[in-house]
Amino acid sequence: MRTVQVKTELGILEGEAKVSSMIFRGIPYAEPPIGERRFKVPMKKAKWNGVYSALEFGPQCPQADPKHGFYGKEFYTNPKYPLPLQSEDCLYLNIWAPRKEGTFPVAFWIHGGAFDHGFGSEMEFDGEKFASHDVILVTINYRVGVFGFYADPALTKENNFRTTGNYGLLDQIMALRWVHENIANFHGDPNRITIFGQSAGAMSVQALVSSPLTRGMIHSAIMQSGGGVDNGLCTTKKLEDAYHIGERIKQLCGVKSLAGLRNVNAERLVEILPKLYEESNGLTFGPVNDGYVLLEDMGAAAKNGRIADIPYIIGITGDDITVEKGSDARKTKFYQGCVNFANVRANYSRKPVYMYYFNRKLPSDEAGAFHSSELWYVFGTLDRCWRDMTIKDYRISEAMITAWTNFMKYDDPGAQWKPYTRKQEFVRNFL
Repeated sequence: MRTVQVKTELGILEGEAKVSSMIFRGIPYAEPPIGERRFKVPMKKAKWNGVYSALEFGPQCPQADPKHGFYGKEFYTNPKYPLPLQSEDCLYLNIWAPRKEGTFPVAFWIHGGAFDHGFGSEMEFDGEKFASHDVILVTINYRVGVFGFYADPALTKENNFRTTGNYGLLDQIMALRWVHENIANFHGDPNRITIFGQSAGAMSVQALVSSPLTRGMIHSAIMQSGGGVDNGLCTTKKLEDAYHIGERIKQLCGVKSLAGLRNVNAERLVEILPKLYEESNGLTFGPVNDGYVLLEDMGAAAKNGRIADIPYIIGITGDDITVEKGSDARKTKFYQGCVNFANVRANYSRKPVYMYYFNRKLPSDEAGAFHSSELWYVFGTLDRCWRDMTIKDYRISEAMITAWTNFMKYDDPGAQWKPYTRKQEFVRNFL
């Protein structure tokens, strides 16, 4: 393997050098949140001496085994792409960058997974296509499940920010800050960072554009199957509700204090999840209105014009989550949430909102355009999928990659794609 070195503010990184790109895997962006640092705000990574090897992906946050069920077959059981180890020492990011002179826009990807699973090196994610379109791709790991979203009044008291329940979001913000401060060393433009994500990743994007902590770091945003206004999914937990879930977590673990929960092994914090889900209404974990990361409900922030004034892309898939099989997704609350988002943005901004609808029925079974199906296309990794993809699928993928990267470069996805407005309800269909 040929290698390449890049000097950052924290030290020298060594990554893989390919013909036209360079890949840096497993870059630590914060100190490990282990031991007494469990359930704490992420701490900036200290400088290191010598050369840090960034040739292997970092561990994923502890979570349930994803190999079972529909998504197991879809994304997690290809032996060519083994799952990374699990560890609470999981705050790592990955970079794919063009290997040539220039200054390139940056795509900052936040994975989905209901806020309780997923990681930034899943087999469907890859940055080679982005790099070939002169865009740098960054993918990240962040704390999920109990590790990322446990809330406790004692935690609110023990930190200077009086925050609790949003450690996963704070990890994302720490990673974004690392990219903003260091990406120029990889020929990236820190003033042109597009954050994008799918499902819980899209909800995370909406949280980040709603947070005062990200101001000045986000140039544009894309929300895939998760973001919106009054869509039935993208909501913000009240602190009291997060505290209630936190108390139940302690009960299920058989402890009575924060100190006791910090001593519970990671496997146990994963084992209790099925019982916790039985008792939950909707998503168990997710963004919390803590008065620090988020000052209000994300939907209210959008309605009141208190989110980042930037260009957006938003959309869903034809057989998305909450869509009944055989029905028209465009008549659902989930789809209407995207329309609502575009309309409320028009009340406060002249920055465009572009809307899409992905309804390519994937080959080889009857799952259709299921939730997450567009990921193969957005990242150009169709050849990693078990399905018998056709020339049409590859053409759709190239069209999506071109649109996404054009938006990241120029604030305009091109291809005769017009902003969605009340007078011009334009939606780009990928069929």
